[in-house]
Amino acid sequence: MDVRRRMAPPPAVGVAHRKAAGAPRALQAGDALPLPIRHTNLIFSALFAVSLAYLMRRWRAKIRSSIPFHVVNLTEILATFVLVTSLIYLLSFFGIAFVQSVVSSTDEDEDFLVGSSATKAPAPAPVQCGLLGSADAVSGKMPEEDEEIVAGVVAGKIPSYVLETKLGDCRRAAGLRREALRRITGRQIEGLPLDGFDYASILGQCCELPVGYVQLPVGIAGPLLLDGQRFYVPMATTEGCLVASTNRGCKAIAESGGATSVVLRDAMTRAPVARFPTARRAAGLKAFLEDPANFDTLSVVFNRSSRFGRLQGVQCAMAGRNIYMRFSCSTGDAMGMNMISKGVQNVLDYLQDDFPDMDVISISGNFCSDKKSAAVNWIEGRGKSVVCEAVIKEEIVKKVLKTNVQSLVELNVIKNLAGSAVAGALGGFNAHASNIVSAIFIATGQDPAQNVESSQCITMLEAVNDGRDLHISVTMPSIEVGTVGGGTQLASQSACLDLLGVKGANRESPGTNARILATVVAGGVLAGELSLLSALAAGQLVKSHMKYNRSSRDMSKVAS
Repeated sequence: MDVRRRMAPPPAVGVAHRKAAGAPRALQAGDALPLPIRHTNLIFSALFAVSLAYLMRRWRAKIRSSIPFHVVNLTEILATFVLVTSLIYLLSFFGIAFVQSVVSSTDEDEDFLVGSSATKAPAPAPVQCGLLGSADAVSGKMPEEDEEIVAGVVAGKIPSYVLETKLGDCRRAAGLRREALRRITGRQIEGLPLDGFDYASILGQCCELPVGYVQLPVGIAGPLLLDGQRFYVPMATTEGCLVASTNRGCKAIAESGGATSVVLRDAMTRAPVARFPTARRAAGLKAFLEDPANFDTLSVVFNRSSRFGRLQGVQCAMAGRNIYMRFSCSTGDAMGMNMISKGVQNVLDYLQDDFPDMDVISISGNFCSDKKSAAVNWIEGRGKSVVCEAVIKEEIVKKVLKTNVQSLVELNVIKNLAGSAVAGALGGFNAHASNIVSAIFIATGQDPAQNVESSQCITMLEAVNDGRDLHISVTMPSIEVGTVGGGTQLASQSACLDLLGVKGANRESPGTNARILATVVAGGVLAGELSLLSALAAGQLVKSHMKYNRSSRDMSKVAS
């Protein structure tokens, strides 16, 4: 389990600092010891073992000879002193390291929120990024001057990916890599910012080989009145009208009394594929995995990989002698791909003993199905399966949405249902669910590629209350979100999660924050669908896009 740490932003790197790269490193606690730390640990471990063995022998001899324990000689006093001293050292060294490793672990299991509303700890001093690996892994000495390093990268003598490892300074590494890229391509990329970003926060976690960061505007739609709570929904997008349209939908929902949601299912999936010598042997494993009598055993094996990952079921499919095993499990507040993968690996290792002829081809066999449009996700669900609904009053439809109930119901049938069927859509029975899902995903640090299955949605509109009011609902079976791990730990994305009140893990009820985020996504889609369909019914789409989605500015001049 790798330990991820949030790092403070490194200081700006000036010329003087870069030239001082070869200066002596900062002192560490272990430097106060006369021997290297590993040798010191071995010595104290040996002293502890020897003194303990000696005292145990002496105490046994005293018991046999009926000698009082308080009668001790000088050797026993020294042995006791050595035992206590070495025990204190070992407890201090290994005990504190163990506690820190437990508390700081954020491998998608739990995000420990440290802080108090009453007192705030002073901001930590800027630190350099941690090393991806041992600096000794790369042969040769890194030049001290920036110019020499850039020249080495351009010439191919220094791999670009080792800069963080060798330099220990993420900001400097990104700057040097960027300069090398400029010389290789001849492109200036001046519009891509470099400064103002904490590159240490993405090391070994979010992005490799960074040369800058892309700026995206974040708009707020809301308040979205959902399940009795008011949410201000952050949306990162470059599409004009999207936030404004979603905001109008939120207004219509709020003025009609709000929306309600229900989470039907909460389970991430992973489906390894294995091959057997014959289809009969593959069918034997299928029968074993799907037998309810074996579920408890499989659960014990699977669940040992995580505090929050809990096996819910296994669904198998076969293609010839290949078997695809679709495991589903709860993952707490994490999106959970890493968590479930570790559990699946445990089960595969366990099955290998009873099925030695099983050849595991891949931990993922596309029956999951991750980042691909698939019927299995549309039917069985993946991640959070959510339904969100609202009843929009007739006067709100006319005043806010500028249309009428009958036109909206007719448009939804002809466009979202019949039109999508003509197109052969798979889970695409909606107007633009993907727009809202993508914008919220990017703003809150989700995996944008999982927009593919997370945007599967069917939008239903019906006239209710004798045809006066509008009932609208969205059913989304595969919303894949988390509030810990991955991009959720970056500063901007973490702030957006905090705006929604779902930052980090919910310690009282694990998984609650991620489920709330999924309902907010569905609620945002509900608002977006309502507003866009109204614009289409009223013939306002082209007019609004011409107003909000076109710019008369010459962006080439702005960039220069």
